[in-house]
Formats: sequence, structure tokens, C-alpha cells
Amino acid sequence: MVAQNLLAAISAEAAKHNARPISAKISCGRLYSINEEILRFVFEAIAQGTHCQGAKLVIEQKPLQAKCRSCDKTFEVDINSEINCPECKSNDLEMLPDSPLLLEEIEFEEPVP
Repeated sequence: MVAQNLLAAISAEAAKHNARPISAKISCGRLYSINEEILRFVFEAIAQGTHCQGAKLVIEQKPLQAKCRSCDKTFEVDINSEINCPECKSNDLEMLPDSPLLLEEIEFEEPVP
């Protein structure tokens, strides 16, 4: 479903620009359950025979963030280690929402003059 939605969005933008997409950058949070390899494979498979055939997906995972309740500092979090504020060392933290899946950028083929 994710790959189909991406294909539809990229195809719609390609139609607006009357251009063939060559790559698309998407981003998502670290906890967003997405397997990059499978998403790329499925996207390439369903793009066969469309204007998006051959377009590559670039996937960027955004880091988790927390906000310190003591000093208001916002910082990236490594969930594999102890989490303390890098500014004041407090562990009174608020975990911020994970980044959603976003289509950030589409690169189109340069038109031939």
C-alpha cells in the first residue's frame, strides 16, 4: 500500500510537470515500520510500464528526538543507550513524536530541447 501511494503521488507530480521522474526522496522516523529494501523492490516492480519505471527511491530515516523538561533543550535520542539531556544531564524527558512518512522531493529528467 505504501509503494502504491508513493507511485500515485509521484505519477501525479510527473503529470503536472510533464516530466519523467528519475528519483524520489522520502523520509520517515526511526520507529516507522518500513523495510527499505522491500519498499524499493515493490516500488520498482509496480512502476514497470509506467512513467516512473526506473525511478529510484532515496529513503532517509529521521532520528528520534526528546525534549528536556528541565532546560527545554531538544536533542536526538539513541534508543540503544541511556538517555539524558546533553545540556543539563537530566533524565526528565519528553519523547517527541516520530517523524511520519513524507515524500520530500522528486527529481525529474531534464527536458530535451
